[in-house]
Formats: sequence, C-alpha cells, structure tokens
Amino acid sequence: MSDKSVILIGYSGHAYVVAETVLENGFEIIGYSDKEVAQSNPFDLPYLGLESDKDFIGWSNEVSFILGIGDNKLRQSIANLIENKGKIVQRTIHKTANVSKNVEVGSGTFINKNVMVNSLAQIGKNVILNTSCIIEHECILHNAVHIGPGAVLTGNVTVGERTFVGANSVIKQGVVIGKDVIIGAGSVIIHDVADGTKVVGNPGKII
Repeated sequence: MSDKSVILIGYSGHAYVVAETVLENGFEIIGYSDKEVAQSNPFDLPYLGLESDKDFIGWSNEVSFILGIGDNKLRQSIANLIENKGKIVQRTIHKTANVSKNVEVGSGTFINKNVMVNSLAQIGKNVILNTSCIIEHECILHNAVHIGPGAVLTGNVTVGERTFVGANSVIKQGVVIGKDVIIGAGSVIIHDVADGTKVVGNPGKII
C-alpha cells in the first residue's frame, strides 16, 4: 500500500466531512472502523471491524489513520490507542483553509473548509476546527478541542483539553478557557472559564 493509504475511524456525521476532504487531498481510504457495519455508505468503503478488537486487521497493514469522530473524549482515547500501536494519526487540512506558515498543527487534527488560523497560533493534537471558524494570533488550543462552525477566537485565547466551543461563539482576547468546558452556540465569552464548566449566552453565564 502507498503512504497515502489510510483507515477512517468512525463512519457517520463528522466522518463524512473528513472523508470527503481526505479524498480531495489525494489519499485512498481503504476502509473504515466502527462498532458495526454502517447503514449508510456514501463513499462505498469496506468495513474493517472495530479498532479495539484484538484481531483488528488494520494493525497488520502499513497504513496510517484518519479520525472521523466528533466526541472529544472518544477521539482522544482512540488516537492514543492508535499511537500506542506505533501507527500514525494523520492531520487533515482542507484546501480552502488559510493556515499561517507560522502555526503549529498537531497530528490527528482536522481543519475544515474556509477556516482561518493566524500567525503564531498553536493547535494541539486531535483538534477539530470546523467550517469557517477563526483562530486569531497566538491562540493556544490544547489536545482534542473542538471549535464549532463560525466561532471566533480573538488573539491570545487559550482553550483547554477536550473543550467544545459552539457554533458562532466569540471569545474575547486573552481569555483562558479550562479543560472539559462546553460553550453553547452563539455565546460571547468575556471572562476566564473554569475546568468542567458549561457556559451559555451573551455575556456567557455558567449553567
């Protein structure tokens, strides 16, 4: 197999978006891993079993892996499993995304259509930057973060591991958001947010 042969982890919803981008970028998806055979198969991919099974055939192939999982904790857990098997988790960047050459992007990260990432931002491993979000200068996104469509992180924002920032949210410059936080869609965050908090509204309030 070529160095552009990959296995897709997960095969619904978010995985469809990832698969389309992967194929547009010239990779070959040799199959997908999931709990069971998918009822819908829009890319006509063969089912390879579940990656956590002892006899999963993906471990015997000279391929890398692509993450198609939206859930932050599960995505991080499976990425760790893959790396512990000595395999590579590929990052995927859509051709329409505009990522500064002075940005660090970790393995397993997916950057979707029309995303803007500006200078000196740091994007961790297994992050999702969804459609048309904006990550301004010097932002730090830790591992397994998910930034929803149209969200805007102004300069020097820090986002902790596994945090979800909902669609069209705005995070004020310099704000520090903890790990395992959920920020509701359309929220405006003007103050720091503690670990494990749920915040919604304009201005954002804890619920």
